[in-house]
Amino acid sequence: MSQVTDAPDPARLQSIADELVALARKGGADAAEAAVIESRSTEVSLRDGKLEDIERSESRDAGLRVLLGKRQAGVSFSDLSSDGLQTVVERAIAMARLAPEDPHCGLAEPGQLTRNAPEIALYEDAEWSPETLEVLAADAEKAGRDVDGVTMTESASASHGSAAGAVSASNGFAGGWRRSSMGYGAVMIAARDGAMERDYSYSQARRTADLRSPEDIGREAGERAVARLAPRKLASGRLPVVFDRRISTVFLSSLSGAISGPSVARGVSFLRDKRGEKVFADGIRVIDNPLRDWGMGSRPWDGEGLAVKEWAVIDDGVLTDWFLNLPAARQLGLEPNGCGTRNLGGPPGAGPSNLHLEAGSASPEDL
Repeated sequence: MSQVTDAPDPARLQSIADELVALARKGGADAAEAAVIESRSTEVSLRDGKLEDIERSESRDAGLRVLLGKRQAGVSFSDLSSDGLQTVVERAIAMARLAPEDPHCGLAEPGQLTRNAPEIALYEDAEWSPETLEVLAADAEKAGRDVDGVTMTESASASHGSAAGAVSASNGFAGGWRRSSMGYGAVMIAARDGAMERDYSYSQARRTADLRSPEDIGREAGERAVARLAPRKLASGRLPVVFDRRISTVFLSSLSGAISGPSVARGVSFLRDKRGEKVFADGIRVIDNPLRDWGMGSRPWDGEGLAVKEWAVIDDGVLTDWFLNLPAARQLGLEPNGCGTRNLGGPPGAGPSNLHLEAGSASPEDL
């Protein structure tokens, strides 16, 4: 299925990030941080058994944030030539001089930085050829079309990609990473008595062994589309509701936004006063684990170079903490908790890594 490939290498990118920081300091910045990311991906799409599109993309981008006292500015760019780096540094410093002061901005103190970042498995050294991707997409499509009631395919696709990055900062932090990703999906259309419905399924992972089979994906997409046909309207009343497991991602996304440190610091979150209080029913646990091998959101450090850990965001219904980056923690008078996220060429954000709602005591079938 795959072959070893000359994938993006963080070591090749580290020198560029280091040079950006050195140029910024030489140009008058009090502090600076830079990130360089290189990525490659291939995607193949089919429709009704015919090849519809093959897309190959390659990119190398960088971001720089400079600080002059309590003023900061960030830029992102793709010209990584020597002249391009110098031009970007000059532009960023000029922008910072005009920026308003932010009393909470600033890099991490050297003592806050992680010094022994763990090794996390995130990269499978293999690449899927376009021919392999076409076969996988075709297998998913065929399985979906074989479901009784499915009449056509909206799309079936498969993709493979790899990326590497390097970070450098004037506070002494430096690090690199490499990740792979692959997957496939299908969207099927079912029809009956003049009514048409569509639904989808997909599988995405960082290594091949964690993927479901393309046949499972296509079949599930078809069965979901058929299940949508002939819906029934219920009478009004107080009824128990069972949500599809896919709804958990929507739920967790809403929760993440509500407990984002920057949102809390700005006073715009409805949970801004609920830290340490019960916000869900007994038994509800939501875990964030950035250290999981092969996790789609795993990271050995956060976006500001701080150590990360597995922790219970919601423990027995209680909100234990917010997702805090350094600026939000400073504004709220709290300690950061390794939830800073990196924005290429901008100030840090805050958010989860691999957020997971633990299963309850009843199975979906029992519910």
